[in-house]
Amino acid sequence: MIRSFTLSRYIARLFLVAIASTLAVCALLIFMIDFVELLRQSSKAGNVPVATLVGIALLRLSAYVEFLIGFAVLVGTISALLYLNRKSELAVMRAGGMSVWQFLAPGLTVGLLVGVFAVTVYNPLAARGRAKSEQVFAKAFGNDTNLLRSQGGGSWITQNGVDGESVLGAAAASNRGLTLTGVMIFAYDRDGHFSERVDASQAELKDGYWQLTDAWVSRLGQQPEKFTSYLVSTYLTPDRVQEALGTVFSVSFWDLPELIEAADKAKLSTERLRVQYESLLVRPLLCVAMVLLAATVSLRSFRSGGIQTMVTTGMVGGVGFFLLSEIARQIGIAGLAPAWAAAWLPVALVLIIATTVLLHQEDG
Repeated sequence: MIRSFTLSRYIARLFLVAIASTLAVCALLIFMIDFVELLRQSSKAGNVPVATLVGIALLRLSAYVEFLIGFAVLVGTISALLYLNRKSELAVMRAGGMSVWQFLAPGLTVGLLVGVFAVTVYNPLAARGRAKSEQVFAKAFGNDTNLLRSQGGGSWITQNGVDGESVLGAAAASNRGLTLTGVMIFAYDRDGHFSERVDASQAELKDGYWQLTDAWVSRLGQQPEKFTSYLVSTYLTPDRVQEALGTVFSVSFWDLPELIEAADKAKLSTERLRVQYESLLVRPLLCVAMVLLAATVSLRSFRSGGIQTMVTTGMVGGVGFFLLSEIARQIGIAGLAPAWAAAWLPVALVLIIATTVLLHQEDG
């Protein structure tokens, strides 16, 4: 029993180190690419401090890495199994009477725990970091709103109020749409004629109006005026703003059920939120599926040859799975399939295929 526990702990540690190392390498590459892109944007927007750019890249890094957790489990598992195979440790385990399921059990446990941790702990932190990065980005590049919108960073929404209709644009939305940064508003009177343009660094949604901070108001035939605080009427609710300007990736796993309920009450589309919630729920099972998929291509003996082809096949299969998952997600968001089906069926398909292949390899 003690030897079995020691062996399981050794295998589990090997899997965990391989997965963490893969994530670290991916994170480094993502950070470098994102930082270079921020440098390019800063050269057009003016002199943005390097420390600010580094902070933005680090804040966004957690959200980018979250997308690669499943891929990291796949690559990390392949690396761990190849290491055991190359050292002939798998052959020794098999000679000792261990089945593939016995020496995969620690890896499956690690994959499951990584998935649970990613959903319950890491996702809320990543969502908070992404929301903060959007605020810092908008403040740093807010002086050049045209740049923000040409890069696709801004969103627009048409609203109405007691003073008339207006079109509101924001570079970033946080606090579930209650706080906007990098705001531009084109306001019209009740007859539909243009009345003024308002540019503000920040806007907060109150009961029936937007409260703008550091606002510049430009009217036809007049010089722009600066206001420390400026009000623009609106009939918008926080739920409607979140739907229009928010992003599901900035919403924590723990906050999604409440947001879905609020959107339902407001008669708004919830497919995007439901698909995101189901995708997070299935993530632990996804990590388990990646361990099984990696095992199908990593258990062949080095002496048999063809290991490179098998590993390449596994990597291609993993990429194909993620493409299938993204297609299913878009189908779910479009409302063409239930959210649970869009998230769970691709994972279930990989689980069935990988388990079948392993059974065939072991038992013929």
